[in-house]
Amino acid sequence: MRLQLLWALADPCNGQVLMVLNMDNNCSTTSFDVELCAEKLKSLGVQVAVDQWRSLLQDAVLKPEVRRYMFYNSRAFQIAMAMIFYMSLWTNIYSTVQLCSFGRYWEASVLVTIAAVAVTVVVILIIGRHQRKINVNTDVRLAAVNEIFIKHSLILGITDVLDGLHNVLQLWFVHFSPERCLQALSARLTPKFSYFQSKLRHSLDQLCVVMETAVQPDPVKVEQDSSEESPLLSTEVNLKKDSMTCNELLCLIPEGPPEVMAQQLLVIFSGCYVRLLVSGLLPRATVVGHMERGKVPCLCQFIETNVLATGHRWFTGG
Repeated sequence: MRLQLLWALADPCNGQVLMVLNMDNNCSTTSFDVELCAEKLKSLGVQVAVDQWRSLLQDAVLKPEVRRYMFYNSRAFQIAMAMIFYMSLWTNIYSTVQLCSFGRYWEASVLVTIAAVAVTVVVILIIGRHQRKINVNTDVRLAAVNEIFIKHSLILGITDVLDGLHNVLQLWFVHFSPERCLQALSARLTPKFSYFQSKLRHSLDQLCVVMETAVQPDPVKVEQDSSEESPLLSTEVNLKKDSMTCNELLCLIPEGPPEVMAQQLLVIFSGCYVRLLVSGLLPRATVVGHMERGKVPCLCQFIETNVLATGHRWFTGG
């Protein structure tokens, strides 16, 4: 685990990286040094108790299933898959072309190579475009941690880099004061017209996650069915047999006061915003927002354009 301290000024700007934690994702026993991180945060003037966010951070990014997901979605794995996809595609196209009469000429090999490269590039671009969107399995999982740190003008995001043969996870600590973004979003969420409100509610209803919940059968009904249909089996066995689960949609932004909904939006999308910010994937902003430096959109502009779909042209490029 390595730590980089990137800021030593007394008055950081919005969007300025304060600290980066690095962790090797190839080794399941490694983790972020939380104690060292807490000491560095104190040196930066951020007084947050470790007990408040240690377990939330571990549940967000250090669980084995989450780390496996991040490895399979890492750049190293995607490069390997792109090479395998290219070779498989080239082999299949070349074998098909050989069945035709013109497949014996050398021009056929050139055309096959060009076609395979073109399709592979399209697939890589589609994957890259998908990575610009919010990731429920990583970005949203940091929402609980960001809910604590955003009160101290900090937001967190996670990325991965390829260091030789190692996949390295990077946890970014970025300074961001949410007050002005919170006011701007609250104003956008304040009911004005019924049409605008219904359209806004439709956009917010799309922000859902699927939760798997256990459905417990009625013990009285199970006991009746057990006595009538299979009297030789115990009720305990039938309870285990009849237990089932169902998928339930959980809305991330429920109906509430505009200030509460705006705060929830900032917390949920802060992880995605940091990931795109430090990766240089945020488009340029045409209107100056709440960023003191640079021409990237602030957090509320990012949310308005990509989530609320209010029709404002905040960004140029793609």
